[in-house]
Formats: sequence, C-alpha cells, structure tokens
Amino acid sequence: MPHHVKSGDNPDLTKERKAATFNAEDLSAFLYGSKEKVERRREISRIVASDPDFSNTPPLEFIDREKRIDVQAKKTRRLLGKIHELIDFTNDDERELLFTEVFVSDGFPIFLHFAMFLPVLQGQAHEEMADEWLSKAMNIEIIGTYAQTEMGHGTNLKELETIATYDKQNEEFVLHTPTRSATKWWPGNLGKMANYAIVTAQLHIDGKSYGPHNFFVQLRSENDHRPMAGITVGDIGPKMGANGIDNGFLALDRVRIPRTRMLMKYVKVAPDGTYTPPLHSKVNYGGMVHVRAHMVTSMATYLSMAATIATRYSAIRRQGRIEPNLPEVQVIDYQTQQYRLFPQIARAYACLLSGSEVEDLYKKTVQGLNRGEADLLPDLHALTSALKSVCSFSCATAVEQCRMACGGHGYSMASGIPNLYTFAIAGCTYEGENMVMLQQAARYLMKSLDKTARGEPLSYSVEFLGKKMETRSNVGLHKNNQKEEIEALLCSFEHIATRLTVVASQKLQNRMKMGESKERAWNGATVEMNKAARVYARLFIARSFARRVASSPASVRPVLTDLLSLYLHYECVDMTHHLLHDGYCNGEQIEYLKQRIYDDLAKIRPNAVALVDAFDHSDRLLNSVLGRRDGNVYEALFQWAKASELNYTDVLPAFDHIKQMMEENRAKI
Repeated sequence: MPHHVKSGDNPDLTKERKAATFNAEDLSAFLYGSKEKVERRREISRIVASDPDFSNTPPLEFIDREKRIDVQAKKTRRLLGKIHELIDFTNDDERELLFTEVFVSDGFPIFLHFAMFLPVLQGQAHEEMADEWLSKAMNIEIIGTYAQTEMGHGTNLKELETIATYDKQNEEFVLHTPTRSATKWWPGNLGKMANYAIVTAQLHIDGKSYGPHNFFVQLRSENDHRPMAGITVGDIGPKMGANGIDNGFLALDRVRIPRTRMLMKYVKVAPDGTYTPPLHSKVNYGGMVHVRAHMVTSMATYLSMAATIATRYSAIRRQGRIEPNLPEVQVIDYQTQQYRLFPQIARAYACLLSGSEVEDLYKKTVQGLNRGEADLLPDLHALTSALKSVCSFSCATAVEQCRMACGGHGYSMASGIPNLYTFAIAGCTYEGENMVMLQQAARYLMKSLDKTARGEPLSYSVEFLGKKMETRSNVGLHKNNQKEEIEALLCSFEHIATRLTVVASQKLQNRMKMGESKERAWNGATVEMNKAARVYARLFIARSFARRVASSPASVRPVLTDLLSLYLHYECVDMTHHLLHDGYCNGEQIEYLKQRIYDDLAKIRPNAVALVDAFDHSDRLLNSVLGRRDGNVYEALFQWAKASELNYTDVLPAFDHIKQMMEENRAKI
C-alpha cells in the first residue's frame, strides 16, 4: 500500500494513490538523495508537530502583527535552545527544513542571520575577523543581518549612496548615510531583532571611490538592545506578506568602526590606505550569488507546495457532470484543469532538479575561489542572474494558476496558497530586480557571442552559441524514438536562444553605428536583450531537467520522462512565435506540439496525485486545509473558520454602529 494511504482518508484521494503507475517513495528518494534522507525529513516533521513549544494555536492567520512577531520570537528562543538535540546543525538541508516546519509560511524571525549574515561572514571575512566573530554568530551569541538595499537604490549597487570613508590617522572607517534615499531599507531582521549587520557601502580612500564593499557594524547594545550612537534603526511597517519578519531601515551618522571590520578575505585595505583589489570584480557579490543560486530551489519549493495543494484538492472536489446518470466529476478529470495544473507540476520538478545543478556549480565555484581560481565565477554570476529572474517569475505565476485552480476556496487564507504567492512574488524583486538581472545575463551573452566570433572557447552554460545549428527543426520527425524527440525539442530551445542573442547583438551594433553611445544604444536594445536572457535561462532549465531524468533510477524514469515531455512540449508551444519567426518550424509541427501536450496530460493523469505526494511536504509545512494529506477538507475548512476571532462572540461590539444606523432609519419612517 502506498505510504500516503491511511485508513479514514478521503476515498477519492486513496483511489488516486492506488492508481499510480510508480512508487512515490522511490521518487521522493530521488528528489532528496536517498530513502534515509526522506525518512529523516519525516522524522523532523514529526518532532516539530508533536512539540507543544511550536504549536500554532490559534492559526497564525488570526493573529495581529505584533503578536505574531512575539509568538515567533518565543518559538525562536525555544527552538535554538534545543536545536542541537533535534538536528545536525551543520547540515544545511536539515536546518532549513526545521526552520520552515517550525515557522511555517510566516517566515523565520532571524532568517537573514542564517541566509545572508553567516554565509557572507564565512565566505568573505578575513582570518582575524572570522576568529573574533564567526563562532559568536554560529552560536547565536549575536544576531546579524545583511544591509545592502537602500531606499533609493537596490539592484544598482554601483550607485549605492552609503559611504565608508577611510581615516588613515585613526585606522577607522567612518560610515555615513548622506541623504534620505541612502537609508538602508528592506533587510530582514533589521527592524527590531538584529544587533549587528554587514553593511554594504561605497569605499572612499583619499577622496577616491573604490565601489561597494562590505563592513561589519554593531547596531545595538548587546546588553539592553538599544541602538548604538549614530544608529537610527526601525521596522518599515506591514508588507504584502511575511509579516512575522521585521524588515527594517537603517541610517548611520558618521559611525566609526576599526579598519579590521571591513570584510577583507578577497580585498584589502592596509593601515596606510593601500587598496588591493579582489581576484575578480564579482567576488564582493558572493553573498547575493549564494542566495540567487539557492533561489531556484526555493522558488520551485513554493510552487511544489502550491501544486500539491491544488492537485490534491482537484482530486477531491467534484463539480458538474459529463454523464447525466453518473456522479459529479472530479475536477481533475476536466482537460482544462489538467492543462492548468499539470504543467505547473512539471515546472516544479524542472526547477527543483535544475536548482540542484546550480547549487553544485556554486559549491565548485567557491572551492575554486578558495584555491585562487575565478574561472567559473562569470558563468555562475550570469546563470544565477538569469535563473533568479526566470524562476521567480514563472514559479510565482504558476502558484497563482494553482490558486485559481482551487476556485473560490483558493482565495481563502485557509488554502495556504495566498501565503505561498506572497513569498514567491517577493522573489521577483529581492536579490536583484528581475529586469536588471536579465540585463546582467544579457551582457554575458554579448561577451560570449564576441568570443564565438573570435574562435575562443566558451564556458558550459553558453556552449550552444558555438554550435552549428540546423536551419529546420526535427520536431515530429522521431515520433517512435523518444530520445531523439527530446533532443529535437532541446535543439529548438538552443535555436531560439542563439537567434535571439544574435538579434539583440545586431540591434545594439546597429544603434551604435548610427552614432549612439554604447550606453544609449544598450538602453535601446534592452527588450531584445531580455528576451535572449530569458531563453538562455529556459534552455539551461530544460537541459538540466533532461540530464537529471536521464540519470534517474529506472523505477521512476518513465514517469519523469512523461513530465519532461510535457514540460518541453508546453514550453515550445509557449515559444511558438519564435519557432515560426524564421521558418525553423512550420504550422504542422506546431500543431504536432500541441497534440503532444494533450497526449502528455493523459499519461500524467493517473500519476498526478502520486507526483505531488513525492514532494513529501508535511501537513504542517503546507499549512493548508485544501491540501491535507488525508483529503478530509470540508470538515477541516469549517473548523478553521470557527477559529476566527470574529466568531468568539455572537454579536460584535462593532455591530452597535450598524444597529444605531438601522434604528435611526426606522425612526424616520
């Protein structure tokens, strides 16, 4: 019997699980690395669910913001007090899962301490700084954040206004916020929780600017938590989501720190002010690259949760009749629902599997930097910039499709999807605004195209630019050879990516030939540049997905191949205009691609519930009445609504205003 089947479950959900053609346990093991790791995830989930210290009663959705922050801060203290009993703290996967299970969709109150502050300290602090501060940060003796974004500038780091001026006489940096727009704005944990921050500021030495660098700054007293002299800090107020996190503002009024509190692992400022630049200009952006590399996986995780909720609910919800004498139809049996949902399942798998490739590349890059090698860094920077943009946007829009697939109940916070959506769309702007991220990737594409013209070797993410392309697509010519068919689809991605890169380059060159400066010409070609960068990212995801499927265990490869087929056909149909533009495909081939989507939907239908079960998200993590493992939705939905504070009394005090209005109106008759 499938692992997810238990007595008392909704019979429709049980029927779906028993009809699957593969074992969801095997697919979970593939996704997470082993059956042992899957069981460890479940063990952590059980520990959290059974611990009264982590109870979410009443539901967080019914608690006001200040109370939510207080509740989550209390959980933080209790969690970190016994964290070493619960998990291997050095295991990133275990730590991240534990934090997510405990704090659910509200956000970990000191998330940036672990997501940015610690990784940047570990990656960029010189030996003296690491010796003094790293163990304190790891033991939570201090709480840190990463203060880069300003009120007036975010993604454009070169124009950040916060200044760090080196005072040679006292061997100190003087950090200052010269304008209102230079106020640091948005860093998580900054508003009320953190007492230290890594602050990004423009380094000035002897009147010369050396660009943005990172500095270690104490914000609040370790004794009474009051702001230090020269520090103005606070919370920026309610947001669209994640209101359990105190995103904050920070202004510095000529705050002095010792020279040794600049992060100088890769860059140096000597006591006499001599500046030694880093091995590569992108090294100082290591913290952002780290987060962007992980964002592919995190965005895919949000989508996998939304897809789990919507797919399970679609199997439970019955609406309308196809045959008059038969029961109402499961919503998941409607082709329109399959067309809306199944590509989102495929996208979640594609991004999860390609995300693991990106994280492997990040680890290799860091290892190279530690050896003094920076050859992988440009590729990683461009790739993570493009993927951050494409995955955050596509996963956010896919989460919204999942919400709408749940009908009216999807709009309720009880569904769990609104919270997922607010986290997913936030990813479109944090760690680099999406359009700007595409521009950074596009610059790399232009440089790589120039290398191709000079016959120079290309790094692996842009090797397609050096390939000799077929002028006509082979799509539909290998109907009985699945491997050749998939390769033909992947070649379609490569053809589009190459053509759009060439088109963008030509547009740039033509504008420059007309007398425009390179900067103005670039601005006039940015739309075409972004198109090329998007397909560059989509190509990488498709190729990564195909590689991972090819290396998957035999027990799950057929169902993953069905998902891959749907993903590739769906993506190619979405890019129909590009395929038709230069005659690479004809109308008949496009019709073939569309028909293949319908064939793929039919193949996936019996496995849909098992495919989302394989994501192995606990009920606590999903935080969804509609996506419950047992499928007993309607009674749970009623009980959830009864927990509303508006139902604590039959008559609200607010009704007095309405009552008086009605009485006044009656008196007029």
